[in-house]
Amino acid sequence: MDKIFSNEINVLKALAILLVVSGHLEFSLLGIFPPYSFQLALFFFISGCLFKDKYLTDVATFVERRIKSLLVPYFWYNLFYMGVTVLIAKLTGKFWGMPLSFKNFFVTPFLNGHQFDLSCPLWFVTQLFMTMITFLFLFRGLNAVTKNKFIHLGFFTILGVLAIPFEKMFDVTPVMLVVIRTMFSMFFVYLGYFYTHFIKDNYNIFTPKWFGFVLVLQSILWMFNRDYDPEHGIGLSYVLVWARFDDQLFVPVITSLTGIWASLFTVKLLYPYVKDIKFVQDMGNVTYHIMANHLLVMYIITAIFMWIHGIPFSERANHDIYWIYNPVQTTYLYFVVVMIVTTYVGVGLKKLHQMIFKN
Repeated sequence: MDKIFSNEINVLKALAILLVVSGHLEFSLLGIFPPYSFQLALFFFISGCLFKDKYLTDVATFVERRIKSLLVPYFWYNLFYMGVTVLIAKLTGKFWGMPLSFKNFFVTPFLNGHQFDLSCPLWFVTQLFMTMITFLFLFRGLNAVTKNKFIHLGFFTILGVLAIPFEKMFDVTPVMLVVIRTMFSMFFVYLGYFYTHFIKDNYNIFTPKWFGFVLVLQSILWMFNRDYDPEHGIGLSYVLVWARFDDQLFVPVITSLTGIWASLFTVKLLYPYVKDIKFVQDMGNVTYHIMANHLLVMYIITAIFMWIHGIPFSERANHDIYWIYNPVQTTYLYFVVVMIVTTYVGVGLKKLHQMIFKN
C-alpha cells in the first residue's frame, strides 16, 4: 500500500470516528446523511481496504494479529469499565450496565457488547473481529473455487442484502443477531477490498458526473427518511447492533454505499489541506480509544454542567447514557471537547504501551 493511500485511509478513519461521535450527539457532519445511515459500514469498508492477500495463506498470523489488536485491548477496557461502572454505582446509586457475571464479562461482548453502558460503542470491536475471521475463511473458500472477482462480489452482495430480511424471517436470538450483523458487514469488508484492488487505480469514480449521480440518488433516498419523526421509525438510519432495519429492504445497503462514496470524496477534497495536521493523523491512529472513551467523557462533561447549574446529579439517572445537558446550546462544545480529550488520551495510551513493551 503506497504511503499517500495509507495516509488517506488514516484521514478516512478520522472522518469515520467523527461521524460516529457526532451521531451519538444526534447530529450529522454530512447533513444529507442522517446519523447511523452508513458510519459503521464505512468502518467495515476501511477494514476491507486494509485486508492483505497474504493472509489468505497465512491464517494463523491474521488471527493472532486480530486477537492482539482487537480482543486484548477490548478486555482491558472491559475490566476498566467494570470498575468505573461499580464506582459510579456506589457514588450515585445507578448501575449503568448489566448484572456482573462471568457470562456478561466474557460472553455478552460477543453477543451485543452492552454489558456496560459507558463502553457499549465497543460492541463494534468484537463484531469486527467475528466479521473479519469469518470473511477470511469464506474468502479462502471462494478463491479455492474461482478467482473471478465478480463472482466474489456477487456472493458477498447477496449475503449483505439477505441479512436485512432475516430480521423479519427469524426470531432475532442473540446468535441470530450475530449472524445478521456478520452477513451484512462482510459485504462492506469485501467492497473495501474490491475498491482497493480493482477500482482505486483503474477508475475515477470522483468525477462531477459521479457527484451528481450520488447527490440525486441520496435525495431520492431521503424520501425514505423518517428520522424527523421517531414515531414513524428510523428510515435511512439503521441500528446494526440490534439488526434493526425497520421495513426497509435495499435502502440500508444503498445509503451505506452513497455514504461511503461521500466519505471517500470528502477525503479526496480535504486531504491536501489536512494531511499535515498532526491532530487529524493522531485521530485516525487512535479511533479505537475514541470509540471506547467518548461516552465516558460525555458523562463527565454532563456532570460538570449539572454541578455548575446546581442540578441534583440524580437527574442524570433519569435519562439514557447518551443524554447530555441542554443539547441545543452545548452539543458542539461536547463534540469538540470529546474529540480533543479522547484523541489525546488515545495518543497517551499508545505511547505508554510502546514504552512498556519497548522496555
